[in-house]
Amino acid sequence: MGSNGFMTTITPLHHIRVALERNPYDVVIGAGGLATLGQQMLDSGVEPGRRVLVVSNPDVATPYGDACLNSLKDAGFSVELLVIDAGEHQKTPSTIAAIHDAAYGAKLERSSLMVALGGGVVGDMTGFAAATWLRGIQVIQVPTTLLAMVDASIGGKTGVNHPRGKNLIGAFHQPRLVLIDPSTLSSLPAREFRAGMAEVIKYGILGDTALFEELEACSDPSTPAGLGSERLSSILGRSAAAKARVVEADEKEGGLRAILNYGHTFGHVVETLCGYGTWLHGEAVAIGMVAVGELAVLRGSWSRNDAERQRRLIDSAGLPTAWPDLSAVAVLDSLQVDKKVRDGRLRFVLPTGIGSVDIRDDVSREEILECLERLQG
Repeated sequence: MGSNGFMTTITPLHHIRVALERNPYDVVIGAGGLATLGQQMLDSGVEPGRRVLVVSNPDVATPYGDACLNSLKDAGFSVELLVIDAGEHQKTPSTIAAIHDAAYGAKLERSSLMVALGGGVVGDMTGFAAATWLRGIQVIQVPTTLLAMVDASIGGKTGVNHPRGKNLIGAFHQPRLVLIDPSTLSSLPAREFRAGMAEVIKYGILGDTALFEELEACSDPSTPAGLGSERLSSILGRSAAAKARVVEADEKEGGLRAILNYGHTFGHVVETLCGYGTWLHGEAVAIGMVAVGELAVLRGSWSRNDAERQRRLIDSAGLPTAWPDLSAVAVLDSLQVDKKVRDGRLRFVLPTGIGSVDIRDDVSREEILECLERLQG
């Protein structure tokens, strides 16, 4: 263990290929893997000597910044670090401008790279800054939160928030490499870990019944210790593989990839109307999953028993399940500016069973209002 408390023991690294037709890349998973970042970049074909801007936040840069920078320098890269403030409320165009300013100061060229060292907010913003600097330079994602590891870092969706909605400004920009080091979860606040479990549960609903049942059988899925190292490694690998399969089939969300928005339609409403920062993204998704589960029960596509199983698992993971006190009119207005609206019709990802979902665009205003009434009743 290093002087900063970072575990340097390296376990065998597990590679998951995101086999896109253009710009394929690997997701590399393994405890202590952060110390190999520079070598992993070289192995992926990045030439030594390239300029690299590492973007992080104070909570991550303090324990892990040196390990990241030293690994890159040892591999022959020219490195600079930019530390930005953390939090969803910082996910704005002005923060992107700050990253662009740092890119200019670091003299980043088209052959240069950015590295996102942090959670989903850092990953989204760094990815978008890379997509728009010099019309696009490469980005490496090094997620340090569970939510970013299993979801945000894989698939190339980048962006920032608009006051009227989450992630309305953004671009698809696939990473060159994703490096997941589970050791970084040891310093993750308990609330942040629980937020990531919402996305893990989501994968169980989407198509991995065995994962859902494994989590149900776990006495405490709300902490790394409760899961255990073997189950945690399994969760990371299975979640990353599930995300990779969907991204391979539908890179830019023209069809199948929309299933990954399960729980997000109502979840984004909660984030927007309650104010960014009131709920963590994963917490809002958990609330959204319960809400869309109620909508599915209302429409007769999902059983009450399955809805309760989902609610119980979300609760056992230490996540919120209650719908906040929001104006129905405000909810409907917020839904209409959602990115998933097509030709004025809002698409919902509705569960049909534990392990299966359906994308529907025929949900009526009346059904949404009745669902909201049930949730607040």
